[in-house]
Amino acid sequence: MGSHYDPVSMFPLHREREQPIFSARAHVFQIDPATKRNWIPASKHAVTVSFFYDANRNVYRIISVGGTKAIINSTISPNMSFTKTSQKFGQWADSRANTVYGLGFATEQQLHQFSERFNEVKDGARLAREKSQEKMEMNNPGLSIAAPQFSQDLCDELQSPPVMCANGPEDKLFRSQSADITLNSEKERIKKMLSEGSICEMNLETELFTLQDSNAKLVAALHEANANVEQWKKQLVAYQDETERLRDQVADLEAHGGHGPSDMLKDELTQSLEELEALLKAKDEEICILQAKKSDFHEMEQEREEAIHRIQELEMRNVELERRVQGAEQSLANSLEERDRIESEVHRVVEILDVKIFDLNDLRQSLVKLIDK
Repeated sequence: MGSHYDPVSMFPLHREREQPIFSARAHVFQIDPATKRNWIPASKHAVTVSFFYDANRNVYRIISVGGTKAIINSTISPNMSFTKTSQKFGQWADSRANTVYGLGFATEQQLHQFSERFNEVKDGARLAREKSQEKMEMNNPGLSIAAPQFSQDLCDELQSPPVMCANGPEDKLFRSQSADITLNSEKERIKKMLSEGSICEMNLETELFTLQDSNAKLVAALHEANANVEQWKKQLVAYQDETERLRDQVADLEAHGGHGPSDMLKDELTQSLEELEALLKAKDEEICILQAKKSDFHEMEQEREEAIHRIQELEMRNVELERRVQGAEQSLANSLEERDRIESEVHRVVEILDVKIFDLNDLRQSLVKLIDK
């Protein structure tokens, strides 16, 4: 349908004057020139949108009139494309008008018909341009000789990656491929930093939980040891008092001689005294052991303070890593914004080139007409 489309054979009456080819009713919108994102309604109600063929200039147009003014006056070029953005809405960009037109149809079938006719007309414009170029080459051999070199230079220019100058010829913006590589490397670096920060944070939490558990155990052991020491001190005082009392009784018995208890009672008291002395010695040893444990506890308390200090340092390092990650994310966002800006500039350059090419073609046709006259 596209490659076999011949505007001259299909529409013979178009040779004489501009005639409508196809018409449809749709709501017309134009892109907001300030934001380039929002749509602005160009008509309050659905209007007639028609394809026209200008036989004098051999061009195709899309024209829509609302009231006394033209809502759409777009000349179709082979580089244009009609895009369906939803089931009932489509759009195309017109670089000469420096805008984007949008059409909202009542049914999906109407949108499909309009899209097919747009592609047919675009192919017709391409064939018309090729025929006009062939005619110019046949009428002017000098232009036909120079045209291939011009077309080759233009093709080379279009095939080369589009760049724009920021402050001069030397300040070229990055190409899309290098921007993609930079963004990918930036993403990998951020992922690596995030994984390192997560691992460091997990290690910090594990070490903190371990230290808290050890601290709780040490505090419980210290309280238990202090309670045991106090209890043993009380028992020791009681044993000392009992020993002194027994010694006083033994001394009294020895002083009174026959008036005291029998030798059997004396031996029993002596044995009880020895047992008390042994018990007292054992308690002294336990007190020494508890004091040694207390000194060990002080050393463990010092180690705990050192560990807490290390945790604080690690937390500061984690905060620094988070700050670096936030900076990297901001840098990535700036890179994405810069990339979007570059892409928009590239699209604008492409549209400008389309306009320049179309103007050159019109100029060429005008020159041919002047030569023919």
